[in-house]
Amino acid sequence: MTQTTNIESMPEHGASGDATTPPRPAGSRLVNVDALRGLALAGILLVNIGYFASAYKGTGIPDPAFARPVDSTVAYLVDLVVETKFYLLFSFLFGYSLTLQITSAQRRGAAFAPRFVRRLAGLFAIGLLHALLLFHGDILMLYATLGLALLALHRVPSRVAAVLAGALVVGGVHYYGVWGALAWHWDTPDGVDADAVQAYAATAQAAYRSGLADILAQRWADYQEMLSVLLEFQAPIVLAMFLVGMVAGRARFLADPARHRRTLWTVVVGGLFVGVPGAALYAFANARYVDTALEYFAISYSYLASPALAAAYGAGAILIFDAAPAVARFLAPPGRMALSNYLGQSVFAAFVFTGYGLGLVGRVSPLAAVGTGLALFAVQVFFSAWWLRRHPYGPVEWALRAVSYAEIPPWRRSGAAYGRGGAHRA
Repeated sequence: MTQTTNIESMPEHGASGDATTPPRPAGSRLVNVDALRGLALAGILLVNIGYFASAYKGTGIPDPAFARPVDSTVAYLVDLVVETKFYLLFSFLFGYSLTLQITSAQRRGAAFAPRFVRRLAGLFAIGLLHALLLFHGDILMLYATLGLALLALHRVPSRVAAVLAGALVVGGVHYYGVWGALAWHWDTPDGVDADAVQAYAATAQAAYRSGLADILAQRWADYQEMLSVLLEFQAPIVLAMFLVGMVAGRARFLADPARHRRTLWTVVVGGLFVGVPGAALYAFANARYVDTALEYFAISYSYLASPALAAAYGAGAILIFDAAPAVARFLAPPGRMALSNYLGQSVFAAFVFTGYGLGLVGRVSPLAAVGTGLALFAVQVFFSAWWLRRHPYGPVEWALRAVSYAEIPPWRRSGAAYGRGGAHRA
């Protein structure tokens, strides 16, 4: 596989966030849902910024400019702990938010489906602009498309939805397992072509450091390569997590953590048990054996391991939020305006790493890229809290809500509906 078709070594995605959740009155919104979204946003940023920083990311060939042990260690830890986990947590929250929207529509006496379809159309348009102008790793268009499938399935019984989700995961495990077996039997492919990767990386980085026309052309080429990967690898597992989230939302699973504490601990322990070995295998194959039978087997295992770890992260976070509500209140504001923050991350990274601004692609180490991502997220936490004390929605959420509701929503907040830090009081 080439850099852009390495299925697991892809940019992290997500951030539909409140793009799919209409605002609710103060005191009624689940702070835990917003806080989980904020946590997922941070994880997604740590992965995506690596793809902005270097065209070698995900190729199986380390960037020759950053071949120190510390660089390889940071890259391994990002693959092990973060990559392919947090966009799945976002997908779960997309499905969970569907149930909140249905409840909101029923409360208002409004038709749910037309409003949801308009929301998905708006999300698709935003994703298209994001992919063309800022980041070829966009998944918003996929979310919008699969949202139609979720709408079609939103009335199925929870047991049926859970079975469908399980079938999608098991199907992915077997699909990539078969490819691994075939590659092992045929003894081909035998790894990436280092010369071809270096030629691609040099061309891509030169284009991304150049002017607008070259940047857009390179991004479009990268997105075309990425599209088949999105449809083949990510679509089934994203839809599975949509369905799991919908089932959890029907059970109001995040509304009362104390009631589900034993279940949450079971998810944490079981998710780590299943997920950590798979994540370790994936990170090892991603670093050393891209485009080999071992990578296909790692992808097969990760189809099960990544959702397990995403579930463990989410359940562990809910337990922490229940024990320390201040943590949830801290993470809730960026989660409340996750779509604005996600796009803001791409704007910032495009400015830093492409010819839109500083043109530092290929010139920033993995450690520095991760540090930059953490610093950016810290800024977004405080900016989001500041913004939401003055506005009921993030700026992009405001625009998407206008499309969804076919009306102009209020721009500024009229009353003190928010508690300290900008998060709704639980």
